[in-house]
Amino acid sequence: MMFALAVIALHVRGAAQTPTNDPPIAANPGRPTISTPATLTPVGYLQFENGFLYATESGEFSTRKGVNQVTKLAVMPRIEFLLQSEPLIGSHGSAHMANRPGEVFAGVQGVIFGGDQQRLTIAASYIRRLHQSPAPELDSGTFRQGALLLISDEFRNIHVDANAILSEQVKEPARRGQFGQTLSLSRVYGKTTLSGEIWHFTQPLIHENAVGNLWAASYQVKPNLIVDAGFGHGFTNSSTKWESFAGVTYLLPHRLWKARTARNTTNTPLGMTGNFCSRFCSE
Repeated sequence: MMFALAVIALHVRGAAQTPTNDPPIAANPGRPTISTPATLTPVGYLQFENGFLYATESGEFSTRKGVNQVTKLAVMPRIEFLLQSEPLIGSHGSAHMANRPGEVFAGVQGVIFGGDQQRLTIAASYIRRLHQSPAPELDSGTFRQGALLLISDEFRNIHVDANAILSEQVKEPARRGQFGQTLSLSRVYGKTTLSGEIWHFTQPLIHENAVGNLWAASYQVKPNLIVDAGFGHGFTNSSTKWESFAGVTYLLPHRLWKARTARNTTNTPLGMTGNFCSRFCSE
């Protein structure tokens, strides 16, 4: 978390001192909603999503506060890798009240349909836990591994992100499948985006269901720098009652490797190397 913030500060300061004529690169934040967009980040650019979450009245705690961080990197127009963690969690009213690191996950997301030139985008992702923590979890619980089907589209200036989630929850010796669904609607007003979301997760280890909604606003300080804040509320007895959060998404403005230049070996204009390459080849 501190490393990510330090990198952001250095790049913001450097960008302010060194003007450039390059077109701005835009971030594609997955926060602040629970739903993950099916579209990917720009190829070759690191994106950091950092935030703070405060939650009250849940099954494993009375209050919980934590720092969360997601790093994303698209290596091809249709393939993106991610690393997700909670560097620090503190809680009260739980079996583990000391401040401690949370869990760490790694995953990959791939676009199945659509992408850059089509509004409708369908993607799939797989996420695996790398480190397990005894820190208390939110109402959706934790998982060993999970798969997601992601859909993003536009309807009359309303952006839609929908996820269907299947994950494996483990409490030895029990292993149970968890199902979740999220639906997020967003509308852009200038540099401000307002979002509303509803979500549902089964709780197979306690035979309950967690249902809630979320409301958030984000502001585009720069195309590659977005800040957000919002709150969520759970509806069922086993849901986390209240959550409040704030965070920042920052896309490093410098590409990690040079873009590949297409060779004009036919009468096709430069850069138009066929449908297959335009969809699957690395830039």
